Amino acid sequence: METSQKHHAATRQTFPVAPQVWGLKTLFVNLFYVANPDGSWVLVDAGVNGYAQQIRDAADEIFGENSRPKAIVLTHGHFDHVGTVRELAEMWQVPVYAHPMEFPYLTGQSNYPPPDSSVGGGAMAYMSFIYPKKPIDIHQFLEVLPPDGSVPGLEGWHWVYTPGHSPGHVSFFREEDRVLIVGDAFTTRDAESAIAVMTDKREVHGPPNYYTPDWGSAHQSVEALLNLSPKIAASGHGMPMKGDELLQQLEDLVKNFWVKAVPKYGRYVHEPAVTDERGIVSLPPAVNNTVPKVLAVAGAVALAGLCWMAIRKRNETHRQHGQQRQYQSYRKERPYSHNRVMTGMPPTIDPDHDNPEAHTNNYP
Repeated sequence: METSQKHHAATRQTFPVAPQVWGLKTLFVNLFYVANPDGSWVLVDAGVNGYAQQIRDAADEIFGENSRPKAIVLTHGHFDHVGTVRELAEMWQVPVYAHPMEFPYLTGQSNYPPPDSSVGGGAMAYMSFIYPKKPIDIHQFLEVLPPDGSVPGLEGWHWVYTPGHSPGHVSFFREEDRVLIVGDAFTTRDAESAIAVMTDKREVHGPPNYYTPDWGSAHQSVEALLNLSPKIAASGHGMPMKGDELLQQLEDLVKNFWVKAVPKYGRYVHEPAVTDERGIVSLPPAVNNTVPKVLAVAGAVALAGLCWMAIRKRNETHRQHGQQRQYQSYRKERPYSHNRVMTGMPPTIDPDHDNPEAHTNNYP
């Protein structure tokens, strides 16, 4: 009990999700710290680029100075969920786990199916054409999630295959208290709206429209998550939701998915992208984007505003954190001393994926 109580000391950077689970918002996407009763922990996703220091600082606040996770586990490999993964994996020297269907996009073999900026109707969707499109290559750290559904480094959790938003998307579920980390299988705010990003109004939505290339699979995935009857759901976009409000809205999303979640038109609405373990196999033809250029510019302006707000908040957090550390330097006892750096898990290379030049499928 002592460990759990210490873990619940709130930080100025993170937000609470559930016992032994905390979230951190990086610009417009969340990542999560998940702990075991003994103080060891795992990082779920790695946010957008440029937030490595803030991620490390938050870990130090929760688990103690120089703490590192047992592993990094990924819901999927889109740019806003892996922005700092290489830097953190190199610094911590820990493995990164993902579903094998995500490997082409994490080993430099293939781009994801291209985003469709014609869908969604919001600034975040309109400016999706400027988001990073190239795959990353972290093959030296990459490991396959265990086929038995267990989550490396975490007790009592299992992963659930939830494709649709990406080919190898997974979610994470703790049976004991029915806590669910869904990545982008569904969201808890309108992911297309820049205003919703700033206000974080809590409501269940489908996966981000502009980056979902297989709506049939996405529907089946949301239904599978509803069948778990989660009590708390934490998504990559939006604040956590819980209780009857969560279940009622999630049930409504499943029942009315093709009206509420799926756009009326778009590249992947009537035909999904086809992928395999090596990347893209085929794509439906691109649609004409009728969105006026002025809306794309407005989206870019909105993103600039979000960046300014995030930088201002981060600077203030670092200032406060520096003052806190100065105060703590006078204390003789190290906080959270029960946490120790985990050792004995060197990164390995999957022999099936150690040559990113063996196959490329990098669609523009």
